[in-house]
Amino acid sequence: MIKNYIKIAWRNLLKNKAFSVINIFGLAVGMAGALLIALWLQNMMTMDRFHEKNDRLYIMSNRDTNKGEKWAWAYTPKILGPSLAVDFPDVEAFSRYDEGHQFLTTFQEKKLMANTVFIDPGFFDMFSFPFVKGDKNLKFDSPNAIVLTNRYAKALFGDEDPIGKSVKIDSANQVVVQAILEDLPTTSSFRFDILLPYAYAKKIGYTDDNWRNNSVSTYILLNEGTALSEFNAKIKTYSRDHINADNRAAGGASARYTGELFAFPYPDAFLYNSGKGGNYTSGRIDIVKLFAWIGAFVLLVASINFMNLSTARSERRAKEVGVRKVIGARKKSLIAQFLAESLLVSLFGMLVATLFVFITLPFFNELVGKQLSLSFLDFRTWLFLLFFAIFTGLLAGIYPAFFLSSFRPIHTLKGKFAAKTRGLSVRSILVVTQFSLAIVLIIATVVVTQQIHYTKQRDRGYNENGLVYTGIKGELEKNYGLLRNELLASNAVVSVSKNMSPVTEIYSNGWGFTSGISTEEDKRISYNRFSTDANAIENLGLTLIQGRDIDIYKFATDSSAMLLNESAVKSLHLTDPINSIVDGDGKKWTVVGVVKDFIMGSPFGDHKPVVILGPRSWFTTIHYRLNTNRSTSDNLKIVESIFKKFNPDYPFEYQFIDKTYERKFTETKAIGTLAMVFAGLTIFISCLGLLALIAYMAETRMKEIAVRKVLGASAAQVMSLLSIDFIKLVLIAIVIASPLAWWAMNTWLEDYSYRIKIEWHFFVLAGLMALFISLVTISYQALKLRSATLLIAYGMNNPNAIWNHISNNSYLNMIKSYKYYER
Repeated sequence: MIKNYIKIAWRNLLKNKAFSVINIFGLAVGMAGALLIALWLQNMMTMDRFHEKNDRLYIMSNRDTNKGEKWAWAYTPKILGPSLAVDFPDVEAFSRYDEGHQFLTTFQEKKLMANTVFIDPGFFDMFSFPFVKGDKNLKFDSPNAIVLTNRYAKALFGDEDPIGKSVKIDSANQVVVQAILEDLPTTSSFRFDILLPYAYAKKIGYTDDNWRNNSVSTYILLNEGTALSEFNAKIKTYSRDHINADNRAAGGASARYTGELFAFPYPDAFLYNSGKGGNYTSGRIDIVKLFAWIGAFVLLVASINFMNLSTARSERRAKEVGVRKVIGARKKSLIAQFLAESLLVSLFGMLVATLFVFITLPFFNELVGKQLSLSFLDFRTWLFLLFFAIFTGLLAGIYPAFFLSSFRPIHTLKGKFAAKTRGLSVRSILVVTQFSLAIVLIIATVVVTQQIHYTKQRDRGYNENGLVYTGIKGELEKNYGLLRNELLASNAVVSVSKNMSPVTEIYSNGWGFTSGISTEEDKRISYNRFSTDANAIENLGLTLIQGRDIDIYKFATDSSAMLLNESAVKSLHLTDPINSIVDGDGKKWTVVGVVKDFIMGSPFGDHKPVVILGPRSWFTTIHYRLNTNRSTSDNLKIVESIFKKFNPDYPFEYQFIDKTYERKFTETKAIGTLAMVFAGLTIFISCLGLLALIAYMAETRMKEIAVRKVLGASAAQVMSLLSIDFIKLVLIAIVIASPLAWWAMNTWLEDYSYRIKIEWHFFVLAGLMALFISLVTISYQALKLRSATLLIAYGMNNPNAIWNHISNNSYLNMIKSYKYYER
C-alpha cells in the first residue's frame, strides 16, 4: 500500500512539473532558512551545558537597588571565593575566573601573546574540560604552573611535547607546563589560551582583599543534596556584613551597603545574563526567542505556500477524488495518498534545502559570529534532517489532505464542484497570514536599521579621528616618560595620554564618591572611573566646560586632581565644582575641570557620571593621536619603531578608536541583517505562491476574462479583475501586522535608553514595499495573459466561435491555438 502511495505521488509530481518545481523550491527556501536558525538555536541552547557537574555548579552574583531600580551583577570581590569555602561547609569547591589579561609567553625564540585567565585549583574538578596531556588531578596551587589549550601549545611548541617545559611569562617569570587541554568547544562561554593559578596572580600583585572591588567571576560547586534556596538564605547578607564592617573600620564615610549575595545556576548564566530587575530572567534568551519565532515564521510561510498551491488545484483533483470514492476509496486512504505527496515534496525540498545550507553556512557563521556546521558523517544529522522533512511535510500537507479528501463524488462527477475564489476562505486567511509575517519582519528591519543609524549619529563626546590606543605591557609602564617624549618629538603623533582604559570602554566603576553636600542616597550612585596623567582633554578630543585639564608634568599636585563630566557634577550637587573636594576610593580628590558628557560603554545607554582621576589612580592604556598631515601607514611605522625601542620583547599592537566604537554595533547590526534576510526570504516565498495562485486564477477564470474582453474590457480592467482580491488581502495583512510589529519592536527598544521613536512612516514604508512587490508579481502574471487576450481579439467578429473554443480548451491549448491563428 505504501509503495502504491509513493508511486502515485511520484507520477503526480512528474505530471505537473511546473507546479512541483514551485512547491519544492518554495519549501526548500523556507526549510533552509529554518535550518540555519535551528543550527544557531541549538548552539545557543547548549552553551555551557556539557559539564558533568552542571546540576551543582553556580555563579555568585550580587543584587542591589540604585535610584529605585533593582539590578543584579555577576562580578564579585576576589576574596569572596576563598571566604565562602572557609565559612560555608555547603561549598565543595570554588574557583575565581579572572579574565581579560594579555601576557607574552616565550619558549626559546618563539614569542606569542596569550589570552590569559587566573583560576583556582578547584576549576578542573568543577568543569569538564578534557586533558590531552598531563594529570587531570593536578593541584595547580603553585605560582610556577601553567596549563595551555592544545591549539596554543602547538603554536608555541610545534611538534615538541610541552609537558615539563619552562615558559617565560612577560619576560619576567618562568613557569612549567603541567597539562594541555583540548581546544575549547564552541558551546563553551569560556575563552582562553592559557590558565595561570591564582598563586601566580598573588605573586605579581594582582589580588586584593577589598570587599567593594567587584572584579572577578566566582564559581562554586555545592555539595550533593544542598538546596539552592537554603544556601542563598544563608549567604544573603554575607558580602553586606563584610562591606559595612570595613566601612565602620574606615570611619563610616561610605554609605551603608544594602545589597544581597546569591548563587545562580551556572548552566543558565549564558542565556539569562541581564540583571535588570534584580533577577536573571532576560538577556540573550530574548534574542533566542526572537529568532525561534522568526524560524517558525519562515517555515510556516513556506508551508502555507504549499497549502495554498495544493488547494488552488482543487478543481483539477476533484474528479480524481470523485472517481476514487466511487470505486471504493475511503477518506483515510485518500488522506494518506495526499500526505504521501506532500511528504515526497518535503523530502525533495529537504535535499535542496541542505544544499542551500551547505552553500550559505560560511556567510551565516560570519554574520552570527559562530562556527556552526552540519556533520554529514554523523547519523544523528541525517535523523534530524529526516525528522525535519517529515514534520514539514505533515505541517504543509495536513490541511490540503483533509480538504481534497472531503469532496463529495456526486457533485464532482456532475461537474458542479467549484472552488471558492471570493470572500473569506481558508486560502485567503493563509495568504493574509503569509504577508502579515513578512510585513512584521520588514518593519522590524526598518526599526533596527533606524535605531543603529540614530545611535551612530549621536555625539560621542570625543574626537575619534586618528585616535589610536595601545595596551600597557612589559616595559611600557617603566619607560612611559621616555616613550611619550619620543612619540611627541617624532611628528607622527600630535598628543599622548596615559589612561585607565580605552575611552570607549569601562574597566572600572563603583559607588561612594561624595562631596560635602551628598546625601546617604547619593553615596549609592555608581560612577564610571577613568584616569589620566596629562593632556587627556586635547588628546581624546573631550570638550572642556570649566577649569583646566589634569597635567602632572606641569602641576605636581595633580596626582590627586580630578575631572568630572556634566552628569557627575549633577550627581554630586556641585554648583561651583572647580577646587571642590570629592571623597572616593579612600582618597580626597581636587576637582580641576569639568568636561562635556562622553560615551563610555554602550552607545545605546544614557550618559553616566564619570570621574577622571589623576595619577594616584592606575593605568592600562596609552592613547595617541596620529598626525593627520601625514599618511597613516607612515605614522604607524614610526610609532611601531618607538614602541619596539622601549618594549623590545613585545609585538606592537594597536587599535583605532573608531573601529572599536563600530564593534559596539556588531550584535545589533547582526539582528538587523538577519531580520532583513529572513524578511526577504518570507516575501520571496509569499510572492512565489502568489505567482502560482494568480496563474491558477487566470486559468480558472479564463471564460469570464474572455467574455469581458469580447464586451470591450481593457487590459488594465482585466489586470484589475485579477489583482483586486489579492491587493485586498495584502491591505488586510498590513492592518494586522502593524500593531503586532509595533508591540514587538517597542518591547525590543525597551532595552535601549537612547532610542528612536517608532514613527508612523515606518509602517507606511513597509506596507508600500509589500504592496509594490505584490503588484509586480501580479503584473508579471497578468502580462502572460496577453496570448489569450490576442486570441480573443482575432475572433472579435465571431464571438460565439470563440466562446465555444474557450469552452473546449484549456488555457495552455488556447495559447497554442493563438499561435496557430497568428500564423
